[in-house]
Amino acid sequence: MRTLFFVLLCLLSSLSIANDWLLSLEGQRTQGALLRGQVERGVTVRFDDRTVRTTDEGFFVIGVGRDADLQQTLVLEKNGEQQQVLVTLDKREYAIQRIEGVPKRTVEPPPEVVLKRIRKEVAEIKKARNTNSDLLAFLSDFQWPLTGRISGVYGSQRVYNGKPGRPHYGVDVARPSGTVVVAPADAVVTLVQKDNYYSGGTLIMDHGYGVSSTMIHLSEVLVKEGQTVKQGEQVAKVGASGRATGPHLDWRLNWFEVKLDPVTIVPPMK
Repeated sequence: MRTLFFVLLCLLSSLSIANDWLLSLEGQRTQGALLRGQVERGVTVRFDDRTVRTTDEGFFVIGVGRDADLQQTLVLEKNGEQQQVLVTLDKREYAIQRIEGVPKRTVEPPPEVVLKRIRKEVAEIKKARNTNSDLLAFLSDFQWPLTGRISGVYGSQRVYNGKPGRPHYGVDVARPSGTVVVAPADAVVTLVQKDNYYSGGTLIMDHGYGVSSTMIHLSEVLVKEGQTVKQGEQVAKVGASGRATGPHLDWRLNWFEVKLDPVTIVPPMK
């Protein structure tokens, strides 16, 4: 009995240490959210089968996808000890959005010569989103890149010209072509595509530690690859290029390959 009591005491002690290790975890506890946290110095964080980078002060960031399991686990390691922290998410319901009048060429399977172009563009986007830089802008408060009528929401199942497509992974803000788009946070430009087959004018900005913003359907990009931009700086103009039926900004947020909802990191639009 004394041995069992000692084992239980040790377990309780280690659990209390684990609570001390995780100093904070902030963000909307829901599918599609970006979560930012802090652990004690020297603590290693693992999430979703990957080691998560931490700053010198222990800050880190993770993202959970559109259809993520509602029970997620952070694994914390320090000095040979390991503890688990359970993160419970709220389940989201996604609407079906029917869109007519989309250019036929962007809905039906394109010819092989176009598929080669698409594969190249997708590979470039994937590479840009896998940037794992030392920038710390991901810790800052993000702002809307522009304001206006929300015409499309994250996670909705889209049906193009009557044909089911992939879910929408951004938030659409309808504004006239030429409306200026600004950087939602400090960043470095990692990709500029002037005429992507599906997304038209495309801009990707790195905010650090795997967090990136993608702006698509642009009529013009005002910055160059490798350029450093500050929050609020003009970076592009609204357009209707690629698979779009009218002028709008489609803003997307990523944690590496995980597609997130930008709305989870900005205040309500006024």
